[in-house]
Amino acid sequence: MMKTVSLTIDDKQIETQAGNTLLWAALDNGIYIPNLCSLRHAAAPAASCRLCWVEVEGKAQPVTACTEIAAEGMVANTRGTQALRLARNGFELLMASHPIECARCAALHVCELLKIAGHLNVKLNKNPYRKLVHHLPIDSSNPLFNYDPNKCVVCGRCVSICRERGTGVLGFAHRGFDRRATTFYDELIGDSACEQCGECVRACPSGALTFKVSVNV
Repeated sequence: MMKTVSLTIDDKQIETQAGNTLLWAALDNGIYIPNLCSLRHAAAPAASCRLCWVEVEGKAQPVTACTEIAAEGMVANTRGTQALRLARNGFELLMASHPIECARCAALHVCELLKIAGHLNVKLNKNPYRKLVHHLPIDSSNPLFNYDPNKCVVCGRCVSICRERGTGVLGFAHRGFDRRATTFYDELIGDSACEQCGECVRACPSGALTFKVSVNV
C-alpha cells in the first residue's frame, strides 16, 4: 500500500504520496504555485527558474517548492510576503528579456508566463527592469514546429524531454544573457536528427516552440 503524508498548504489540509515535493503535492490538490522548469517525471528537479517559493513553518527563509519534500505535519504558505516578493522579482527579471507580443503569439491561450503574471499580479507592460531582448532569427526549418529563440526562458523542459527520448537534439549553449536552448553548433532544427515527436513543443511554457498547424496537445 502506498504511504501518504498529511500536511497543510495555504490553510488547506491535504494528503500526498510520501516522497513527493511540495510543488507536486500542491498542484495535485488544486493549489497553484508558479513554476517553469519542473517536469513530474524528471529524475531530479532542475530548480532553475526560482519561481516556486513557499514559506514553511520552522524555516527562517522561503524554500523552493520543487526541492522541498512534503513531510507529515508540514505547514506551508504559498502567499507569504517573502515568498511572493522573491517570485515576483524573479519573474520580472525573466520578463525583462522576453518580448511582449502576446496578442500575436501562437501560444497565447496556453502560455504559462501569462498564467504566472496573473497569479503574481505582475503587469507585463510595467516592468521595473530595463528591457533587454534578443534579436535572433526564428527557426522554421522543421516541418512540424517553429522555434523562436527570443522567447526561450531557459527552463530546460524541451532539453530534458529530448534527452529522455534518446535523441538529444536540443541542449543548452552559450552563457549569461546569450544562453538558450539550441542544437549542436546552432544548426537548424530541420537539419538535425529531430524525430518530430512534438513533445518539446508540448512542454514549452513560453511560446518559444509552437506547432505550425493546430495539433492536439
